[in-house]
Amino acid sequence: MINDAHAVPYTGLALDRAGDRRADDGWLAAAREDPAARALVFWRDRCAVADGLPLTVPVTPDAVFLGVDHAPLFAVDVADEPEETTDIRALYLRLSTEDSTRLAYARGLLHWQRTHRFCGACGQEAEPRHGGHLRVCAGCARELYPRIEPAVIALVEHGDRCLLARHRGGAGFAAVAGFVEIGESLEDAVRREVAEETGVAVADVGYLASQAWPFPAGLMVGFRARAASDHIEVDGEEIAEARWFTRAEVRAMRSRPDSIEAFLIADWLGA
Repeated sequence: MINDAHAVPYTGLALDRAGDRRADDGWLAAAREDPAARALVFWRDRCAVADGLPLTVPVTPDAVFLGVDHAPLFAVDVADEPEETTDIRALYLRLSTEDSTRLAYARGLLHWQRTHRFCGACGQEAEPRHGGHLRVCAGCARELYPRIEPAVIALVEHGDRCLLARHRGGAGFAAVAGFVEIGESLEDAVRREVAEETGVAVADVGYLASQAWPFPAGLMVGFRARAASDHIEVDGEEIAEARWFTRAEVRAMRSRPDSIEAFLIADWLGA
C-alpha cells in the first residue's frame, strides 16, 4: 500500500525495535547471523536504490540494528558510493507508510553514528553498543545516546483564514515553524516563533500531531493556534512576507507531501 495521504508521514512504525533485546550481545549476534537478515544501504545520508526501490544487502559487522518483523533488519553506511542513490524524501510517494518510515529511522540513526564518533566531554572515541543505539566513551565511560532536536510548526488561524509565511529567498508560503529553545515549553515556542517571525500574537495553542523528521535529527511537533488579532509585522530577516489565506486560496496551493504541514493544512481545510 502506498503512503496514506491522511496519515502523518514517517510515523506509525510497525517494526519491532526490540529495545528489550538489543542490549543482549548474544541475541544481537544471532540476529546478525540470521540467513534472512538484511541491511538497508546508505551513503552520506542518501539511500542506495535498485530499479527505483531501496537496496538491501546481507548484514555486515558494522551495520546498525533497526528491528525485527519477519526477519532482523539493519542499516549500513558504506564508504564507497553505490551505483545509484537518492534522497529518501524523493521515494516517499512510491513507498508504503511502513517502508518510508523505516528509511527515515535508518537515515537518522546512521547520521548520528557517523557524526558522533567522539565524546563531547573528553574527546576520546566512543564505541558503539546496543546495535548502534548507544555509544560509550572509551576514556570517561560517558554514555552517549542519539539526540533529538524538537521543533514546532503551527497552523495559525484568525476567523476563517490561516497564516502562512514566505522565507527570504523562498518561492512559496508555508506554516510558521522553528526550533524549541532551552527552558521553553512547546506551546511557548509556538507563541514566540509566530510573534518573532510575523508579529502575530497567538492566544490559544492546541497540539495536533508530531512527526519524526530525521533530516538530520528533528522531531516536528504540530499545533493549531488561534491568533489574538490579524495584525502582521514580519521580521524582515528570516521572513520576507506573511499573509492571511482563505480556504479556497490554500486549496489551490501545494505543500510537501511528506511534511506534517500537509497534515495540519488538511485538518484546517476539513474543519
